[in-house]
Amino acid sequence: MLLIVGLGNPDPKYRLNRHNAGFLAVDAIARAHGFGPWRVKFGALVSDGYIDTDAGRVKTLLMKPQTYYNESGRSVQAATSFYKLPLQNVVVFHDELDLASGKFRVKTGGGAAGNNGIKSITAALGPDFRRARIGIGHPGDKALVTSYVLHDFAKADAKWLDPLLDAITDAAPLLAMRKDDAFQTQVNHR
Repeated sequence: MLLIVGLGNPDPKYRLNRHNAGFLAVDAIARAHGFGPWRVKFGALVSDGYIDTDAGRVKTLLMKPQTYYNESGRSVQAATSFYKLPLQNVVVFHDELDLASGKFRVKTGGGAAGNNGIKSITAALGPDFRRARIGIGHPGDKALVTSYVLHDFAKADAKWLDPLLDAITDAAPLLAMRKDDAFQTQVNHR
């Protein structure tokens, strides 16, 4: 089983915030791959389904923690423990200030780079889960970061955000097969 987590904040006022890029990614995967309805479990909204790959169907649980961004580790740890998942089967989609808007990177492990959601998950699981980082750019001044991530994407961002989300859904079979380099390459070529 694969667990794909999107980081974000649950209040509807945050729905299109830059900090909710992870929620937007898992919502796109759910729509494109015909996942079931969202329900509450593990202090999160979860949706069950399958991602069809060349090697067969991969059972997948999508998750949007409802604990708010900075406490996401509680929900992820609960699901990981319940399903006894190895960390290589956990993928976390999140916004990344240190990547230019529209850039996309996948890596396993590493530091949190100041991302409190990643810090929370690392504290709960350790660092060796897979991270799908959606570049949102940096506002240029550290004092502006909180305001920047908690504001909606600009209308102009749709020209890169919508194609990026489409590319993520199209390449999801590679992610499900743990072909992270190929997944990243295919997403970035769109």
